[in-house]
Amino acid sequence: MANKLQGVIPPMTTPFAANGDVVLSAVKPQVDWIVGAGAHGLAAGGSTGEGHTLDPAEYRDLVAATVEAAAGRVPVVAGIIVDSTRDAVRRGRAVRDLGVAALQVTPVHYLFRPDDEAMVRHFRTMADEAGVPIIIYNVVPWSYLSPALLVRIMKEVPLVVGVKQSAGDLKLFADLMLAVPPGKSIFSAVDALMYPSYTLGAHGSIAAILSAAPHASVALWNAVKAGDHARALDLHGKLLALWNAMIADNLPACTKFAQSLQGVDAMEPRAPMPAATAAQRAAIEPALKALGAIPATRRSA
Repeated sequence: MANKLQGVIPPMTTPFAANGDVVLSAVKPQVDWIVGAGAHGLAAGGSTGEGHTLDPAEYRDLVAATVEAAAGRVPVVAGIIVDSTRDAVRRGRAVRDLGVAALQVTPVHYLFRPDDEAMVRHFRTMADEAGVPIIIYNVVPWSYLSPALLVRIMKEVPLVVGVKQSAGDLKLFADLMLAVPPGKSIFSAVDALMYPSYTLGAHGSIAAILSAAPHASVALWNAVKAGDHARALDLHGKLLALWNAMIADNLPACTKFAQSLQGVDAMEPRAPMPAATAAQRAAIEPALKALGAIPATRRSA
């Protein structure tokens, strides 16, 4: 299914109870809601899903529950956020029998950045040992990979099928789109700039804004594909307003609040991440109303 990965792929939030336990029964309702919005895929265990907080057993259970709930309707990408090649391989092996379309793998996120040769070896070993297609999640600020290095890895490691390009620098995104090897895919995680990402040729997107407003995000993708740039620009402005209300160090918690306003029981963030503040909630709700995601007359609880 790796070659079918394209379009809007929302990274799901992980439902945690107040005591921090993963609530697997809450996974399917979120999957059904996202698929019902017209999304083209799902990602589980990524940064929006607080994947860095999951132990190995929780991680496998979450991915298994997501694949089961998707039931073949859309492909599922499994996120991996760990700090060693050994642990990345273990997580890849743990889910490879579940039928995931790809692994979304960050560079290491501890303080010390491996050099370029070590980075190439990291992804080559992941591919060789896990045997699952890989999307590099280029998100770690001090371990950020240049377009040239990303292209090199995609060329030298065939199972690296693409890149999820994060951060807000659209110039780096444009450079990557110019250099992407044939048959590889670039997914935008530039949440504030989905519209220009799509017009630059992005093959799809995997980003928190998609999980906060999947219906509008799919509508934006469809508008660009249809050449309706007036509609796309209007949606871009409204999604940007939502993003400006959400972007903070507790982004997953803000995404969960946005989902809860739309009837999804996304539950709690995992400690120590704080829930959305009163100010954040007050900004997110009108932004969702402007998108038509919730009734304009709805009142917060």
